[in-house]
Amino acid sequence: MGDNENSATGQDRPDDASQAALEGATAPPPPAPPECPHCGLTLDRRPTHYDGHWVFLEPGVVVAAHTVPPRRRWILTPDGRAMNLWDAEPLPGAHCRIAHRAVCPFLAREDAPAWITALRRRNGHRAQRLFDVPEARGRPDAG
Repeated sequence: MGDNENSATGQDRPDDASQAALEGATAPPPPAPPECPHCGLTLDRRPTHYDGHWVFLEPGVVVAAHTVPPRRRWILTPDGRAMNLWDAEPLPGAHCRIAHRAVCPFLAREDAPAWITALRRRNGHRAQRLFDVPEARGRPDAG
């Protein structure tokens, strides 16, 4: 069998970088902190099957796969890597993870189910707390 884009492995596959970008696997690798560069929230960063590419998943959110739009369903494989299920129909009772970019309050919104919109709103409140500085009103004067 000759070397071509279908038989090449790892970083030699010319479509890995573009496919990873298309799926949103654009998180910086360790040792960079696992924080969203847009909203500042700490996230679950996972390696993907695209060598050298990582994805930010929403931490602690595991949902019924049939409630997630196609191409937004991520599963964790036994080796701990994240894999996008694309258009594959989920099995009954299957669960999946979602990429943070779907619920980041500072990224462009897309048509999404109500629960994703609610999660985006919740993340907006969480991110705002990172940047809110408590006012000095009501505090005793320490000077």
